[in-house]
Amino acid sequence: MGLHIIAEFLGVKEEKIATIKQLKPIVERVVKKSGLNVVSSAYHQFKPYGVTCVYLLMESHLAIHTWPEVCYMAVDIFTCGKNRKAKETLELLRKEFSPKKVKMKIIGRLEYEKLLERKENSARAGGR
Repeated sequence: MGLHIIAEFLGVKEEKIATIKQLKPIVERVVKKSGLNVVSSAYHQFKPYGVTCVYLLMESHLAIHTWPEVCYMAVDIFTCGKNRKAKETLELLRKEFSPKKVKMKIIGRLEYEKLLERKENSARAGGR
């Protein structure tokens, strides 16, 4: 089905993540380079600083939340289909934001073929 990456970027320079004006050009560059297909995007500026951005993708979504006062970014990438785009997006974000440390959890979502197999097996067994 796809790959879901949940990451924490620690030790990110505050000036890169404090405002939409600073964050948006970087994220836009990453999205373009990674080949993600954007349906829409939204940004919200918190006062006095901090940003949330969400990209609705044809592949699924990308969400970033920033806490510049502690040099922290939360990153959520979920792409359906090939895993390459999620991994590439994470690496591009890592290069652009240069965190001192990255913590992450990678979740492999169920493959479509396995879903079909389960459906067929369930139908044969008289289930839903």
